[in-house]
Amino acid sequence: MTEHDPVHSEGEGPGATPAGNEAPQAADAPGATVEPPKALETRISCSRGFPQWLALHGCSLAFTSYQTGQVFLVGVQPDGALSVHQRNFVRAMGLIGDGQRLLLAGLAQIWRFENVLGPNERANNHFDRLYVPRRGQTVSDLDVHELGVDAAGRLIFVNTKYSCLATDSAVHSFKPVWRPPFISRLAPEDRCHLNGLAMVDGVPRFVTAVSTTDIVDGWRNHRRDGGVVVDVETDEIVADGLSMPHSPRVHEGALWVLDSGNGYLTRIDLESRERERVAFCPGFLRGLSFHAGHAVVGLSLARHEGVFSGLPLQEELEKRGGEAWCGVQVVNTRNGDIVEWMRLEGAIRELFDVRILDGVRCPMALPTFGPELASFITIEAPDQPLSERGWHPA
Repeated sequence: MTEHDPVHSEGEGPGATPAGNEAPQAADAPGATVEPPKALETRISCSRGFPQWLALHGCSLAFTSYQTGQVFLVGVQPDGALSVHQRNFVRAMGLIGDGQRLLLAGLAQIWRFENVLGPNERANNHFDRLYVPRRGQTVSDLDVHELGVDAAGRLIFVNTKYSCLATDSAVHSFKPVWRPPFISRLAPEDRCHLNGLAMVDGVPRFVTAVSTTDIVDGWRNHRRDGGVVVDVETDEIVADGLSMPHSPRVHEGALWVLDSGNGYLTRIDLESRERERVAFCPGFLRGLSFHAGHAVVGLSLARHEGVFSGLPLQEELEKRGGEAWCGVQVVNTRNGDIVEWMRLEGAIRELFDVRILDGVRCPMALPTFGPELASFITIEAPDQPLSERGWHPA
C-alpha cells in the first residue's frame, strides 16, 4: 500500500499550521535577535485506501494523545481527501462518542461535547459534525483512563489513581462504584494500574489491570506478565499472564483485549476462556474500536526506558525485523490482516484511546476555551412561541 495525499489538516482555528507546528518568525523581523527553536512537526501518512475505507463504511475516527495533549477527528472531505482535525487538550485520555455526543477525559475534567449541526447543515462547507463543549465536570487529577455510560445515563470512569470504577458527583470529585477484589481499600496510590473498561448492555462488565498488587505503585514490577482481565459482575479473574493489557471490549459474543506489552490483539472465548492471538500490531497497543468485521487499534512507540522497557514487545519486534509505530491500524477480525493504516511521525509518539464514529463523515470540534468558543452561540427553539402567555416549566 502507498501513502495517501493530500491530507487536509486543521488545528486550533483558521490558518492553523499542522499539528505540533508554530508559525516561524523571520530572523530580520523588527526587534528579533535570535531565531526561535523550531517546534517538532507531526507528519501524517496513511494507506492509499484508508480514506476510501472510511467513506465506504460511513464512519470517521477519533483518537487521543495524552503525551502531546491532543484530540484528532479524522474523516473524509467531499472531494475524497482525508480530513484531520486537531484540538489541544491537556492529557487527553479516555474517549467515547457517537454522531451526537463525545465524552473526553482530561487532566482534571471530563468534558461533554454536543453536535450542533442538523442533518443537512455543514460547518466550513464540508464538516457534517461540529462538536461543541457544553459541560466540564471537574473531578481533579484522578488519572482517569477509559469511560462508559451506564443504562441509567450515569458516567462511569476508570479512576486509576484510586484503583476503582467511579461515577461523577455534584459535590465531590468522585463516587466509587466498584473496586477489584484484590484492592483492600481506596487510596491515591495507583496500586494495580486499573486502566480499561468494557460496558455491556449499559453495565460495567470487564476491566483490565497491569497487576493484582495491593501496594503503592506495585504494578510496575509486574509489567511483563502480571496483567489481568477482571469480571466486574463476579470479581473473577477471567484472564491472567498478560503484559500491560488495555482496552477490553465485548464484540460478537467474545471478549477482546489488547495484550499491549506483547503487541497482540487478542480474542477470549467467554465460556472456555481460550485465547486467540488474532493479529500482531507493531507498537504498544491502546485504544480499540470495532466496525463491520474490523478492529481499529491504536499503536504507540515502545519507549526503551520507563514503563515500556523490558517488555516482550521489543523482543517480538526485533525477531520480526521491524520497529514500533505510532498510529492506527485497521485489522480484519476474521484473518488478522491489517487492511488499512494511518501513521503519525514526529512530535506525537503515543496514543491512548481510539473510537469509530459511525454515521459521521467529516467531524470537527471547538476548543474548551478562547475567543472561538466565546463567540460561538446557538439557540435552542423554545417549547412554545414567546408571545404566548403562561409559564410552562420544562
